[in-house]
Amino acid sequence: MVQQADQFKKVISHAKEYGFVFPSSEIYDGLSAVYDYGQNGAALKKNIREYWWKAMVQLHENIVGIDAAIFMHPTTWKASGHVDAFNDPLIDNKVSKKRYRADVLVEDYVAKIEAKIEKEVAKAAKRFGAAFDEAQFKTTNPRVVGYQEKAASILKRLGKSLEKEDLADVKALIEELEISCPESGSRDWTEVKQFNLMFGTKLGASAESAMDLYLRPETAQGIFVNFLNVQKTGRMKLPFGIAQTGKAFRNEIVARQFIFRMREFEQMEMQFFIPPGTQKEWYEQWKEKRLKWHLALGMGEDNYRFHDHEKLAHYADAAADIEFRFPFGFKELEGIHSRTDFDLVSHEKFTGKKLQYFDPERNENYVPYVVETSIGLDRMFLALLSNALTEETLDDATQRTVLKLPPALAPTKVAVLPLVKKDGLPELARTIVDDLKWDLETAYDEKDAVGRRYRRQDALGTPYCITVDHQSLEDQTVTLRERDSMQQERIAMDHLKKLIVDKVSLTSLLQKL
Repeated sequence: MVQQADQFKKVISHAKEYGFVFPSSEIYDGLSAVYDYGQNGAALKKNIREYWWKAMVQLHENIVGIDAAIFMHPTTWKASGHVDAFNDPLIDNKVSKKRYRADVLVEDYVAKIEAKIEKEVAKAAKRFGAAFDEAQFKTTNPRVVGYQEKAASILKRLGKSLEKEDLADVKALIEELEISCPESGSRDWTEVKQFNLMFGTKLGASAESAMDLYLRPETAQGIFVNFLNVQKTGRMKLPFGIAQTGKAFRNEIVARQFIFRMREFEQMEMQFFIPPGTQKEWYEQWKEKRLKWHLALGMGEDNYRFHDHEKLAHYADAAADIEFRFPFGFKELEGIHSRTDFDLVSHEKFTGKKLQYFDPERNENYVPYVVETSIGLDRMFLALLSNALTEETLDDATQRTVLKLPPALAPTKVAVLPLVKKDGLPELARTIVDDLKWDLETAYDEKDAVGRRYRRQDALGTPYCITVDHQSLEDQTVTLRERDSMQQERIAMDHLKKLIVDKVSLTSLLQKL
């Protein structure tokens, strides 16, 4: 766990040092749980968003994208259940005066049990070598089985208590597990209370006539209220999907873990409208499709797992998270939810307007059911950054820090480096930049020794460096260096563009789907 904490500190430090993420309003001492994306962070974020959008909208004839407003009529949030049910169970420690999410305290306790399981598995793998069968070990080793049963029973009890809103039992569970405050070590807790997460604001010129509004806590409702607009103008037939990306806002009292849990964040959501009764099959299909999208990035299959919800939201009949192994353990990255017809029926009730679809095959009108896929763009960013940050010891015993981002998502695809700042090399390098910049995010760097420039580009995640030297003036060839292997080869200048575009384009990533 200490090693993981150290890795996480390195991720946060690297993010700032290399222009990925800055604390918001830092010159004013920042704002808790609000962050700004720097020049490289904004580029990486844009590339992740584009990968999601193309995979979801461009590759599916029956999925379209919209961009709904952040402000919505306030009754929207009454209909969606957010006014009454969008709460977090909070608990205060009387000694440290710190406030925590009660469910997260329990989940962190379970994460420690899971870490013990992983430790036992690692020890056994070392002991048995190639003959080791992990699946069999997990089902037969008494200690591991005991840990698994304990973790499962804790999560089951927590899920049931939250579902019944039995907050007294959530506190009882914390006390029984002897969970102490991470800061003070004290076990002197207050009662657990519910806290609504929506930000309120006002719309209007004067205080007397102003309307109470909310900043949207999710992007999904903008899709539901536009269901008929999209269906009719796009002549959409079921099944079809509506996708969108955009900002959402939650007044997280216990925001933490860098950009993992923020007050202002970005979601990438798709609502897939289907005939009632088909939700189970579509739910499984979308679980599979979304995991495939993640795996195409090459971050390692063992870093993902599905977690089925014990406690279902008020709108769902099935829900699962795709969890990712962050430096602080497995946590939710994406949710796939079978939302039934809850949202459209509720909006019908509150507006008095029909939100139905006429199915020519069934020859009937009905309210469609919905399967949702919802991923946090900021969490995806953190998953990529923390997985990619690597420290390597090279053959000459020197260290290098390299950000092994998937090439298609890297902020800069290629850096052009003249070997020296004279003899016409910068001018030739500039002609290469001018040729490549139309198709590739290209950087130019002439400062410092070329080895130091390579290291700088490695730390930024740039997949390729082109070095222009004196031979380039003679035969129009350059050295192309690949980030991960550090291998170099001579390439004719007129072959560069096609070669690099083929390796770093989003198309190469999308074709894996």
